[in-house]
Amino acid sequence: MRYREMKKAGFSVSELGLGCEHLQGKDEALIREVVSAALDGGINVMDVFMSEANVRTDIGKAIRGRRGQVRIQGHIGSAWLNGQYTRTRDIQHCEFFFEDLLSRLGTDYMDIGMIHFVDDMKDWEGIESGPVMEYAQRLKKEGRILSVGMSSHNPAVALRAVESGLIDVLMFSLNPAYDLLHEETLIDELFESKTYQTQTLKGVNPTRARLYARCEEMGVGITVMKTLGAGALLKGETSPFGKPLSVHQLVRYALDRPGVKSTMVGCISAAQVEEYLRYEDKDDGDLDYSAALGGTAAYSLTGRCMYCNHCLPCPSHIDIAQVNKYLDLCAFRQEAQESVRDHYLLLEHKGGECIGCGQCEKRCPFEVKVRSRMAEAKALFGE
Repeated sequence: MRYREMKKAGFSVSELGLGCEHLQGKDEALIREVVSAALDGGINVMDVFMSEANVRTDIGKAIRGRRGQVRIQGHIGSAWLNGQYTRTRDIQHCEFFFEDLLSRLGTDYMDIGMIHFVDDMKDWEGIESGPVMEYAQRLKKEGRILSVGMSSHNPAVALRAVESGLIDVLMFSLNPAYDLLHEETLIDELFESKTYQTQTLKGVNPTRARLYARCEEMGVGITVMKTLGAGALLKGETSPFGKPLSVHQLVRYALDRPGVKSTMVGCISAAQVEEYLRYEDKDDGDLDYSAALGGTAAYSLTGRCMYCNHCLPCPSHIDIAQVNKYLDLCAFRQEAQESVRDHYLLLEHKGGECIGCGQCEKRCPFEVKVRSRMAEAKALFGE
């Protein structure tokens, strides 16, 4: 298992995480089976947003004696009222159900206190200056949460929250299909095929791209939800690309985005966990998503690096995708150039080492002018 540092949060997480939503309604034995398989396989981060009492209690039993092995995202604002889940900003409900989560999980702290499901700008503005954020910050000061997070499906709202400096972790819905869509696309529309037929799709939405770049720059770790597009991307007939992508290809796509630290994939058996964990042993050919995306006219990514590393191997051993990421970070935010340059200079091989052979350009499915990009990096960063 590989681990990635959450800079603002102050700890590292496994690049494969466990989303626990699908454990809702399952019996204690199955929950224990899934959680144990995940922890045994090196997964050390899991998301628990569900407010129903039994699933919280059973997850608590599953991690008993192993709490130190796992970073938990526990949500603030997920409540169980009148026999059903609801999202709330009522501070009394927020406090009651967060305390309930701690108690049922058998812990006195949460690694990430995740402000739950913020998709509306007015909602964020109320949270930012209101009692919910005050509560989260108080918990952090007391050491009862180690970091403040927020979950969102809206890139404009998420970007505003990240740039406020108030959150350390962002849980965000991210996959190659969602990346196409306009930033104001509503959550319910993400799952409808007509959404992809009626919108003009011209590559990764710039607000999404800027969000990922800002998270990378500010040290806000992204944990990914909806990695598989609710399963739609696993089947050609339901994928907007007309081709199925594998679980592992979709995980790779998410982990290739700037700022992303872990993918929260739901599993309902130990066998599914074990298949998910095989990602760590797959070679680049098995993980390559470029053929599915590059052959789709709607994606329109000509000339844009997707960080897929299909361009490799490089005779000069340049990490071409990483160089392109640093260039893109500066393109989205010029004032970040000096801090990005410091990271660039840590690369073992720089853009200036490009010998101009052009083999990378022949292999690139998105027709990126790699040689020009390497020269741009040398001019910008000095090496």
